[in-house]
Amino acid sequence: MSLWRVILCIIFPPLAVIDKGCGSVLLVLILTCCGWVPGVIAALLITTRS
Repeated sequence: MSLWRVILCIIFPPLAVIDKGCGSVLLVLILTCCGWVPGVIAALLITTRS
């Protein structure tokens, strides 16, 4: 995972997982709307596992 992807996960999580599919983007977007920290955690988990 590149440094650019980590920075993107922290600043705007849904944009960081845009290439992982519509379900991942929707999940991270909902979690980001509920709270910034859950969105960042989900984005980091999704980007590191794939």
